Amino acid sequence: MKNSRRKFLRNATTSAIGASFAKTAFGMEASSYGKIIGANDRINVAIAGLGRRLGAFYEPIAAKASNARLLYLCDVMKSQRERAAEKFSEHIKHKAQLENDFRKVLDDPEVDVLINATPDHWHAPMAFLAMQAGKHVYLEKPVSHNPHESELLVAFQKKYGKQVQMGTQQRSSPETIEVINEIHNGAIGDVYRAIAFYSNARGEVVKPVKKAPPEGLDWELFQGPAPRRDYTHDTWNYNWHWYGWDYGTAETGNNATHELDVARWALQVKYPKYVFVEAGKRHFKDDGWTMYDTMDATLMFTDNKVINWEGRSRNGHKTFGSGRGTIIYGSEGSVYVDRGGYKMYDRSGKMTKDSESVTSEAGTALGGGGGMSTLHVQNFFEAIRGNEELKQPIEQGVISQHLTHLPNIAYRVGKPLEVDTETGRIYDRDAMKLWKREYEPGWEPPKL
Repeated sequence: MKNSRRKFLRNATTSAIGASFAKTAFGMEASSYGKIIGANDRINVAIAGLGRRLGAFYEPIAAKASNARLLYLCDVMKSQRERAAEKFSEHIKHKAQLENDFRKVLDDPEVDVLINATPDHWHAPMAFLAMQAGKHVYLEKPVSHNPHESELLVAFQKKYGKQVQMGTQQRSSPETIEVINEIHNGAIGDVYRAIAFYSNARGEVVKPVKKAPPEGLDWELFQGPAPRRDYTHDTWNYNWHWYGWDYGTAETGNNATHELDVARWALQVKYPKYVFVEAGKRHFKDDGWTMYDTMDATLMFTDNKVINWEGRSRNGHKTFGSGRGTIIYGSEGSVYVDRGGYKMYDRSGKMTKDSESVTSEAGTALGGGGGMSTLHVQNFFEAIRGNEELKQPIEQGVISQHLTHLPNIAYRVGKPLEVDTETGRIYDRDAMKLWKREYEPGWEPPKL
């Protein structure tokens, strides 16, 4: 345990800010110091963004084995904070402090970890500030709003030396780990193609009409780094996903991230050489949804490897038998894998092996959480203590995220993309204009 404590403290003090925090901690009375580290390396946690992913964090924070303490529940919506406090009261005995402004949370030296489950446009900017403030970060997908932010995430992590785990929880699924290892060991021969898919029956959404922000919402802070605009009805409550590119990354950034990550993991590829996309809005054509709701994307890699993405946001037909998953094809067979486990087939189509998941995890229903999320968060905690390696470190996570940014960019410019397979950068000048986004003055990423 002494060795574990030394590793924990070493990780917590790798940056100048981290060193300052350590100095503050060591200058405290023993009782205060115990609240930070605890008798057995307790980790103090804050959660920012208390929406539909909140349920993923009850169990890993409350579990005795995690030795974690929830200090803050932070959200720009008052009702979200109050609901989160009520929900957590069913799992933990103490009361976390409720906070509107995440910057106040980051100012607290007792906070070791920020779990960032905010809307997409806040993911990377808040992570930058958290690392700068000496915090480790559990970062939900998409980890970035654009490719430039992905580059910055890696640069900030290297500078501050913090543990940054991407929230692609299937990386911690024992069954997925098992079958990917078998694939890499040749169980289905030479792998050459993966189909990643997602089907949901999302309904009609209201048209965004100018309206006063709902009571309890800090609309200014919700917008944060995004360009300023008047509030429109129901934008804050999940529909920001579909109301343009200021806040969301469409369904590809929202859900393709998980399946494309599994596909890339199985095929052992990095950046594609070519990206082809066909996408459009196919359902409820007069409603408020402004993004595509249907996409077919083809990403072609070197060594004749291909990943196909099939996204159906508003057609719930289960083409492959479930709402989401990945199919991997090899020269001697194939594998179907999703959050429920996997099935392996030989070249004739006969099933040779299957494994049902011992954990449960939300699929296409709004919200999320389950055994995979718990394992993934606990892996993050143990990586902070120096006892484990991260299952999805940010330098790998951003590569998978890039496989969502490229189809989105191809859709927006209306043409295929040719990509540098080493850097992921696009050769087309028009497409590269979407490599970054405009930030509200005063909210630009910190200088490295």
